[in-house]
Amino acid sequence: MGFAEKINMNNRISCRRLKVAPALFDFIEREALPGSGMDSPAFWSGFDEIVHDMAPKNRALLSERVRLQKGIDQWHRRNPGPIADMDAYKRFLSDIGYLVAVPDNVRIDPERIDPEVSQQGGAQLVVPLTNARYVLNAANARWGSLYDALYGSDVISVEGGATRGMSYNPVRGARVIAYACDLLDKILPLRDASHHQAVRYAIESARLRVYLSDGTSAELKEPECLIGFNGEPSDPQSLLFCHNHLHIEMLFDRNDPISAQDPAGKRDIILEAATTTIMDCEDSVSAVDAEDMVIAYRNWLGLMKRDLEEVVHKNDQAFTRKMNADREYKALDGGKIVLPGCSLMFVRNVGILMTNPAILDKDGTEVPTGIMDALINTLIASRDLFRRKNSREGSIYVVIPKLHGPDEVAFINELFTKVERLLGISPNTVKLGIMDEERRTSANLKACIQSVRHRLAFINTGFLDRTGDEIHTSMEAGPMIRKGDMRQASWLKAY
Repeated sequence: MGFAEKINMNNRISCRRLKVAPALFDFIEREALPGSGMDSPAFWSGFDEIVHDMAPKNRALLSERVRLQKGIDQWHRRNPGPIADMDAYKRFLSDIGYLVAVPDNVRIDPERIDPEVSQQGGAQLVVPLTNARYVLNAANARWGSLYDALYGSDVISVEGGATRGMSYNPVRGARVIAYACDLLDKILPLRDASHHQAVRYAIESARLRVYLSDGTSAELKEPECLIGFNGEPSDPQSLLFCHNHLHIEMLFDRNDPISAQDPAGKRDIILEAATTTIMDCEDSVSAVDAEDMVIAYRNWLGLMKRDLEEVVHKNDQAFTRKMNADREYKALDGGKIVLPGCSLMFVRNVGILMTNPAILDKDGTEVPTGIMDALINTLIASRDLFRRKNSREGSIYVVIPKLHGPDEVAFINELFTKVERLLGISPNTVKLGIMDEERRTSANLKACIQSVRHRLAFINTGFLDRTGDEIHTSMEAGPMIRKGDMRQASWLKAY
């Protein structure tokens, strides 16, 4: 067994002062560590030190939550009902440390941020990391067929014979094509013409030339939107555009039945859609032991290695779903354009509240799951720093949920500083998404941002969690207002 030795109690593996469940130990030794550049003794020694340094701080922060809540409960019992003197209430919250001083001139300065975070306004998915099929679907949702989305949804009416069915309905197809042309007129408008009039698209002198049904031709109002193509310039198989930092691909195939309904031979419009995905270890999953956690960690490893696969059974057929390859195009200047085929992937770790029996510390206490996630998910993600297939800028993106106030945010910052040092990666490589879903974070948001300004990639929101924490914090104030009234409450509007 080498560095680690088996012990009899619960068949756990002893790694320094840690007692590790065999399933998790085997995964780290046989799958996560090989190829990572990290050797086993150094990893477990550093793991042990971080746990025994940070776990007591974790528990102290949870005790502080209890102390503050008890104080608030007592205040509401002394002052029942709606708050009559808001200034007095704020002074009380400041006196007990619930509210902190608002810092001046807070400015985040993270480096190596990917355009999916800093520039592109694309959709973000959240998917349970324990379900490989869902994970692959989400990663591959970076690019989506506009025709398929329209044909299968109620955006297109079924009236007038445009019904959906098991076979292709050309009446519905014609409406899809018309809708797509309307959209192209909005996002890629032609000068004094419409995409409805197009009969042929071609590239001439590095500019798009659209030939029209009346024998004339037109150009794009914004010629710079065309950035690439495949096929021949005079008869392209596809055209690549960029609008508001998002890409649009126009596909052509005059031999396809769908294309026959379009005078220009358009087969589809492919849109860059879910540019980022949160791979979730938190509240969309229920990982209660080492075996559960290994499922999530193994899927995360497969995503970082780009070899995750899942056999899918559908309509009595089986096929293997894989991660999409990157997309390649010819640039207008003769070079090559390579765009990511998958979304930029974040991993959402568990917050500081939960523990898990997968690892016990020297006293037999369960190690906080958030500390385990920080170490193991970052170890796994560090593989991508060599290949840069997920983050082209060389960052690791982690979402941290359910933090209460700036001290807990500072704790997370300290934790990842130690993890980076252990793994030998550059400071602030780990970028954080902080979820504003607890009242103490909302009330001290500027101070929270200050605590993690070198890592902060985004502030996310969680309306259900935020509402729940508002109720929990004010439980002793008396009956909560009804849901309909809550929508107009000052705290919800401010949030």
